[in-house]
Formats: sequence, C-alpha cells, structure tokens
Amino acid sequence: MSDTGLHRRIRAQASPRDPSTMRFILGAPVQAGRTVSFDGPDDEAPLAKALFAIDGVRKVQVTGETILVTRAQGHDWQALKAQIAAAIRRVLDSADPPLGDTSDAAPQGDDDAAILAAVTVVLDRQANPAIARHGGHVSAERVENGVVYLRMSGGCQGCAASSMTLRNGVETMLRAAVPGVREIVDVTDHGSGTTPYYRDAPGRSPAFARPIPAASLRWEGGQLAIDPAYLAPRLGLEREQLLDGFSRGDIVTEHSEDATVGNIRVTVRSPQRTWAAEILPDGSAQEVPPPREQAASEDARTALADQVRQHLEALPAGRLPVTYGQIARDLGMSMPGSIREVTNALEVTMREDAETGRPFIAARAVSRGSGILPGRGFFELARSLERGPRPAETDQAFFQRELQESLRSG
Repeated sequence: MSDTGLHRRIRAQASPRDPSTMRFILGAPVQAGRTVSFDGPDDEAPLAKALFAIDGVRKVQVTGETILVTRAQGHDWQALKAQIAAAIRRVLDSADPPLGDTSDAAPQGDDDAAILAAVTVVLDRQANPAIARHGGHVSAERVENGVVYLRMSGGCQGCAASSMTLRNGVETMLRAAVPGVREIVDVTDHGSGTTPYYRDAPGRSPAFARPIPAASLRWEGGQLAIDPAYLAPRLGLEREQLLDGFSRGDIVTEHSEDATVGNIRVTVRSPQRTWAAEILPDGSAQEVPPPREQAASEDARTALADQVRQHLEALPAGRLPVTYGQIARDLGMSMPGSIREVTNALEVTMREDAETGRPFIAARAVSRGSGILPGRGFFELARSLERGPRPAETDQAFFQRELQESLRSG
C-alpha cells in the first residue's frame, strides 16, 4: 500500500530568520534515505521539475519530510504557497520516485563524507573568519549518519559564550546551507585547556572577578537581594523581563557555600544565560565566571522525564494545566534548581513526542504567571522540532490546541 496518503497534509512554516525561505512539512519522508538540494529543474527528479516550473522558485532542498523552498526576489509567498503545495501533492501522488531513482545512490558513508566536506566549506568561508576575531576556531571532526560533531578551540574552548555561538550562530548557518545535517554535537572539552573559562575544583574562582557595588548585592533580613537594574543587563534582559522571569519561574537563583575559604557562591540561571558571584567572608562581593553545569546522566534525565510524564498523565483534567513549580512539589523536589530540572524533563518529553507524532504532553504544564502559558522555551523547542504554531496561529492558540489534543489522546 502506498504511503502517499501520509503526504497529503502539508504544513507551510515560514522561517523567522530568512523571509525568502519557507518549509513545507509533510507527514512522512518525501523519499526514504534521500537528502538532496536543487538549484534548478532536474529531469530525473519529478519533484524538482514540478517546483521549478513555478515562476518564483529559486532553490529547493529536501530533507526527510521537509521541503525547504527559497523564492526569488520580487515574488510573494501568498501567491506561491498554494502553487507549491499543489505541485508537491501532484508529484507525490504519482508512481514515480519524487526525487529520482536511488538504485545507484551512494551509500550513507558517502553521504556523510559529502556532508562533512560541505560543512567544512561553510565553516571555513562563513563562520571561522568572524570567530577568529575573538581568537577562536570551530572545526568539523566527523559526520555519522547525518550527525555533525564539532570541536571548538582557541578562545572558544571554555568560553562562556561558546554555547550561544554554536547554537545561535554556527548551527543556524550550517542547517541553512547543508540540508543533510540531522543534528549538531559539540565534542569540545570546555573544562580543559590552558585557560578554561569554567572550573570544577574547589577554592577561589580564577581571576576575571569584578567587584560588585555593595548596594547591588546585599543581605536583607537573612535574604539575599540583588538589584534588578544591576543583574538584568548581565543576563541580557530588560528589568521588566528579569522580574517577569523570576515570577514565572523561568529564572532561578542558587546558593552554595565553599567551606574551604568561607565564600558563598550565588548563581542566577535564565534559559539563555547564567551569571554568578561570590560573597567573600568580609561581606564584599565579586562577579565571577559561572560554574559549568554538571550534566545529569542520560539515564537520570530519561528517568525524570518518565516520572514527569506519568505524573501529568495521572492528574485529573480539573488540575490541568499545572505549573512547573507544582510539578516539582508534587514529585518531592525541593532543592534549588528543581524547576529547571522539571523544565528540562519536559523538553525531553517534547522530543520523544515529536519523534512518535504524539501531542506534546508538556502542554499540560505552564509557568507561574497571569498568562497561563508554558515558558518561552516550550515554543522555541516546538518550532525547532518543526511542530510549532501554524502560519498565522498565535502562541496562545497553539498552546490551547496542543493541550486539548493531549487531553483527547489520554
């Protein structure tokens, strides 16, 4: 039996970073085992031939169930979307392989070699010239089944901004230029090297410490107070965003004491950035590099995700949606950072649900606040999994749709 019925539902998703591109997402791979890019019509590939017959189509990339179309300048998506969707359906309903005969196609090993070569070119020509200005370098170590393993060196090794550089810069660049990339993994040991930014050993933080004005970080009635006007820009936020993040539980504060020297470490974590300070025995404080998060084992992350999933499935509809903080309390999690662990576990469930085509059970959980919505990370991850809001659908409507579908699925 043909699986073309699975292809009939086509979802168009605009690119927030590049208005000239749009994803057309199907319910099944266009052609199993085939990843390809076209800059023009190809008589051997019916899909490419049909799409380039549409005036305004400039480039086509196909990866799995996603067809990425780039339009020519001067053309409008409102006029192109329906034509492109109709052409895709017409080709997929035919008997011909949409991307051409693959009987002579190169094995996966050759595909990986081609991806590695393409990634290396992008890094050398686009990414590394900019990264070199900060004394860093990124190289592609290997590719296995479409997974690209990158290694950062020089000023990037151990740099506090390395994760942002990788995710917001290099990864976006590679995914746009090399359609065969399935996943990007950073294999750098950020804790080693001659001047690693992070540290694991106890004792004083490395030099880099900056004094903090006494009025900006102080004890009041046994509680630590941090001036929002001082902290917000260090987390890349406006003052109102910082206060809202604390209110919603998206930003958390952790305290720990180093008994060897009597310092108190204060760490503030937002979804995008971490800031840290040390309060010295004399009461003065200094800004220091944030500690490297010790990643939980894969088994531990999976176990907590399973626990959170079972808890959400067991809750009666009248208690849903439930806040992240309430989930942590229900599961007996009271240590600092518990809400962050819960949100990480919810992200694991989202990836699992995306792989199996289930509604996001994470939609049953929300941040604390008047909006009664999940945190921003829920929507960002949904979009990265190509399961985000439909065109013209608001975040609120998307959340309500996912929540209702989750409840109907049991």
